[in-house]
Amino acid sequence: MQTIKRSEVDATGLDGLDPGKGGSRDAKNMRRIIAARRGVEAAEAELREAVAAAREDGDSWAVIGLALDTTRQAAFQRFGGGR
Repeated sequence: MQTIKRSEVDATGLDGLDPGKGGSRDAKNMRRIIAARRGVEAAEAELREAVAAAREDGDSWAVIGLALDTTRQAAFQRFGGGR
């Protein structure tokens, strides 16, 4: 039995599909979902960096909460506390 390293495994599973078996379909929707998920992850990282920069520049949690359309407490709970 061959051992496969985790880095060699296709995380999406799309590489393992055999279009010759059964009704084959284009994986366009799965690719779109994967791209959207990566976009959300990138946007979340950008948001965290923007909030950290605002705090470093002296903006209050109340101002940040206003920008996030939430309360200062919710903003602090999500982004504060040493995260």
